[in-house]
Amino acid sequence: MSLAEGRGKPHYHGHRDRLREKLARHGPAPLDDYELLELLLYRFVPRRDTKPIAKALLHRFGSLFGVFGASQKELAQTPNLGLKSAGDLKIVGALISRALKREVIERPVLSSWTTVIEYLQHEMGHSTIEELRVLFLDKRNRLIEDVLMQQGTVDHTPVYPREIISKALEVSATAVVLVHNHPSGDPTPSRADIEMTKTIIEIGAPMGVTVHDHIIVGKQSHASLRGLKLI
Repeated sequence: MSLAEGRGKPHYHGHRDRLREKLARHGPAPLDDYELLELLLYRFVPRRDTKPIAKALLHRFGSLFGVFGASQKELAQTPNLGLKSAGDLKIVGALISRALKREVIERPVLSSWTTVIEYLQHEMGHSTIEELRVLFLDKRNRLIEDVLMQQGTVDHTPVYPREIISKALEVSATAVVLVHNHPSGDPTPSRADIEMTKTIIEIGAPMGVTVHDHIIVGKQSHASLRGLKLI
């Protein structure tokens, strides 16, 4: 038993108090991700040292986006966290998702690309199955609809190009951004990804629907077919 514990105060309380003082004096910038996370976790797990929990979460899920994008069941598998506290983290994750989506809705997509990527990373980066999402844009490149078009398996999702263009015409979209994830974590586009994108471009062009990009999301990174000059 440590001296601090012998006095009835767990050893980590002094560390937590120092973090709070650092936050109050200097703001969040000087704090590491795990330090901010452990301060948040203390609200959910008040009678434990949350530093090991925060570090375990970041180690397993790779980043803060990974933590807040993980499922409640996955989070609850972290030692000393539990299902209820995992649910509390998911509430924070939902707030982050709503905030990011609001930013995407309110500004032209192509001029707020970093926020768009953060939103997509949060929504899809840690999914265990492939998903195809399409952002439908108006002539000012503002978001009309964000539609999860298909869900598939761990390494494949069906894509129906004519359905995508049909949906674009239905909502009066003049452009789309295609997005899908690679549950393996590696966002490198496959030949099938490239060919499918070119097919959608060819079908959409006569209809006045432009494909701005196809983004592939991994656990901690992404790839842009336009950026890679593959389309």
